[in-house]
Amino acid sequence: MATIESYQTKAGKRYRVRYRTPERTQTDKRGFKTKRDAENFASSVEVSKLRGEWVDPTKSRVTVTEWAEQWFAAQVHLKPTTLSGYRLGLDKHVLPRWGSTRITAITHGAIQTWVNELSMKLAPSTVRQTHLVLSGVLKFAVLDGRLNKNPSDDIRLPRIVQKDHGYLDHGQVANLASAVGDYGDVVLFLAYTGLRWGEMAGLKVGRLDMLRRRVAVVEAVSEPRGTIVWGTPKNHEGRSVPFPEFLSEILAKRCENKKREDLVFTSSEASVLRGGNFRRRHFDAAVRSLMESDPDFPKISPHDLRHTAASLAVSAGANVKAVQRMLGHKSAAMTLDVYADLFDDDLDAVAVMLNHGAASANVGKMWAESQNGLNSEAPRLREIPAI
Repeated sequence: MATIESYQTKAGKRYRVRYRTPERTQTDKRGFKTKRDAENFASSVEVSKLRGEWVDPTKSRVTVTEWAEQWFAAQVHLKPTTLSGYRLGLDKHVLPRWGSTRITAITHGAIQTWVNELSMKLAPSTVRQTHLVLSGVLKFAVLDGRLNKNPSDDIRLPRIVQKDHGYLDHGQVANLASAVGDYGDVVLFLAYTGLRWGEMAGLKVGRLDMLRRRVAVVEAVSEPRGTIVWGTPKNHEGRSVPFPEFLSEILAKRCENKKREDLVFTSSEASVLRGGNFRRRHFDAAVRSLMESDPDFPKISPHDLRHTAASLAVSAGANVKAVQRMLGHKSAAMTLDVYADLFDDDLDAVAVMLNHGAASANVGKMWAESQNGLNSEAPRLREIPAI
């Protein structure tokens, strides 16, 4: 049990609480102005030890800035682009607000107020990403025994309104490729394989199987803060993606006089093709031109060519599992969540096929006959006397 002792200071009598930690080491806390305050603290220590919620005060004095750096250094499992996003969230939003605050002084209500303020000036996705960073820092503190619970749990976050995907049909893809010019083959490749930009930009000649018409997606490049970084595809999983026959000749031209380790698609300087440069120099102007000449042409980004690939695959009869494997999604459920609108027609087809099967088995006729039989038996059954 804790013990309470008084001692004298220049400011008057003060009280000290001596107690043992769950590890059986002795420590104390001093500076209580009244004996009642000291007793309340001693009681809270005993209760927190019984509940397994005791936190070492010496470990909990750390500020958010100090602890955030330790948390960030521990994120060795994340991809460079994810780390870059976390770093931006820390430096731009989390540390300016919470940096000098001790982690034990952060309350649930204060975090909710902060999130509400962010929601008034930032996009919902940015607010959620920023909250995720602070939550990760505090969760790391819980795991290290510096907090007994995460005050960022159950925060009310702004809803993300799902934007409509920019789907192109075959004709629109062809028009866009023509408008882009020398890099139109990039448009065709993305629209008919569904690769992410980094997967396409990192594709090497040796990863193409021209006989089977397959692309081995095992590498990808990213550009965190403008720096080219080589890594693995999203989710760290490779995959084999088919491509249509008409792309064979186009890819063959790209691969002429190149070695297996050379990149298939490159910039004019024979270096990695950067997404930002491609948009500014080729893609955006082509899209604007097509939108001016065709009111039905959607405003799209290069990433929408991935959505287009999914749309064209579904239109060609691909099932959700095939689309999942093509796009490299973690599960078919994720594919359905992202592209549920593409499978609406499948629901109508299901109803048609069910009706065809039922008609073949005369289900409706058999049901009607059974009901007529029951109706004809009903009067006779009612005449049977009760026993």
